[in-house]
Parts: sequence; structure tokens; C-alpha cells
Amino acid sequence: MSFVHMPVMLNEAIVGLSIKPQGIYIDGTVGGGGHALLIAEKLGEKGLLIGIDRDQEAVAVAKERLMPSEAQTHVLHGNYREMKLLLAENSIKSCDGILLDLGVSSHQLDQANRGFSYISDASLDMRMDQQQKKNACDIVNNYGEADLHRIIREYGEERFAKRIARFIVSERSAAAITTTGRLSDIVASAIPAKFRADGGHPAKRTFQALRIECNDELRILEETLDEMIDILNPGGRLVIITFHSLEDRIVKVAFRRNEYPCICPADFPVCGCGKTSRGKVITRKPLTPSQAEMESNKRAKSAKLRVFERHNNI
Repeated sequence: MSFVHMPVMLNEAIVGLSIKPQGIYIDGTVGGGGHALLIAEKLGEKGLLIGIDRDQEAVAVAKERLMPSEAQTHVLHGNYREMKLLLAENSIKSCDGILLDLGVSSHQLDQANRGFSYISDASLDMRMDQQQKKNACDIVNNYGEADLHRIIREYGEERFAKRIARFIVSERSAAAITTTGRLSDIVASAIPAKFRADGGHPAKRTFQALRIECNDELRILEETLDEMIDILNPGGRLVIITFHSLEDRIVKVAFRRNEYPCICPADFPVCGCGKTSRGKVITRKPLTPSQAEMESNKRAKSAKLRVFERHNNI
């Protein structure tokens, strides 16, 4: 099975993990195994790499690619929000590092039948886990106009979100919107002609918003960051690569909260809340790709990488 995917910020991610040859590492979004392959190469025979992905095709490819590794490797089908449970099922309580490379993979975008792309005409799907019931077609045809407006505005940061939502509701009243091609045309028609050339394809932001909603990407991230820090051994690191400003903000806030959890007023002489720091942020400012990487891989342009390290004194 072909699963072409160029891993973003590969070297920066490996450096951020600070890999111990005998350690246990988790790639929570293993995809085609690009990052996982290099992690496995850094591990010794007693090292262990767990790969997790909700895309069953990715799981099959990653298993095959990691098979020759000298390190122990296991690739599991699931969502990284189930990380603690998946590890417990494999008799693992903690690990030395976790990597998340968020967003949609090149493979998913390039496969027209997955319905992620506004370029190719296909069934409107966008599910990362094809066992999931809700898809983008359900959202486009069943959500109210106000909810569509909110999703496209917040997740897509689309200035014409209100018009796009109105056009979608109007068009679906005539016939259900079931293909990416029809949705793309509707979005383009909702954006005034003089603005259509700005910021790439006119449907780009709307498709991004629907994908995020369909896969519940932001809520899952927000609700699992603290738990992932719980899983880390002392000195263990959590490395996250984001591609969206809202994702990056969620990571930034969570990392800062875990480093400085005290909620006492600033003028209190002594902390009374009892909340203690769980670690430190290694990246005071997010790392971004090199110019060379951005030129060779356009997906990398919006990438930001942040690293959190668990305290040694826990």
C-alpha cells in the first residue's frame, strides 16, 4: 500500500524528544511512519516504540515500515486520546517521550476518495478514522446555519464565513451536498470575485474547518495534553507539531499552565493553592521549519513545534 508522506520538522522533533536508547517512546499520530522510523533508529534493542493512529491505512503501512527495526515496535489502531488505555492494554504505565504531528497527512489529502481535498471531486467524507459514523457530509447537510457559520469562522478563520454558511444552507435545500466538488463550487460562489485569489484556493479554509469539526481535533487535543504529561517519566518530553493557530494556542496555554499552575493572586506572599509545577517548557518560542524545508515541502509552512519536559523530582 502506498502512503507517501514527508515528515515535517523531522530533525527538530528528534532533538526535542532527547531520545534514550533504552527508553519507551510514543508516536501518537504515526501516519506513514516518517517520524517513527527515525525514532526507532535511535533506539536500542531494549528500546520500545508505540505508534498510534486512527487511520487504519496508516496503521498497516507503519507496521510494515517499522518491521525491520532493531527496536521493539508496536503500531496500534486508535485515537491518541485513548493513549493511557492503549498503553495499559500493553502493560505500559509510563514513557520517556511522546510525539504528536497534528493535522491531515499528505496521503489523506492525495486520496480523492477520502474526501479531504477541494481539488478532486469525490464523496464528502473527511473522516480520519473510517470506522467513525459522522462525516463531513453529515455536518454540511444537517448543521444549522449558525453552527456552520461558527465552525467556518473559528476553525477556518474565514472572513466570509457568514456568507458561506448562508450559501450552503440555501443550496442544500434544493439538493443534498454530497461531493467535494459541489461544496467547493458553492464556497467559491459565496466569496466575492475580487477576494477569491487571496490566500490560495477559495475553499481551503472552509474545508479545513469542516475537517477539524468532523474529527473533533481541537477538543481532543485540549482534553488530552495534561494526561499525556501524566504519562511521562521524570525527564520525559512531549513534542507537538501544530499547523493551525488554534492548535498552537491550545498547546502553548497547556504547557504554560503545567509549568506555572499556581492560581493564587499575584500579591499573595505564599502559595496557598497547593498546585506545583509539573515540568518546564523547553521552547520559549515555537520552533519553525527552515527556509529550505518550507521550499521543499509546502505543508511545512505553517508548522510550529513546542516541547515540554516533565520534572525530575516527581
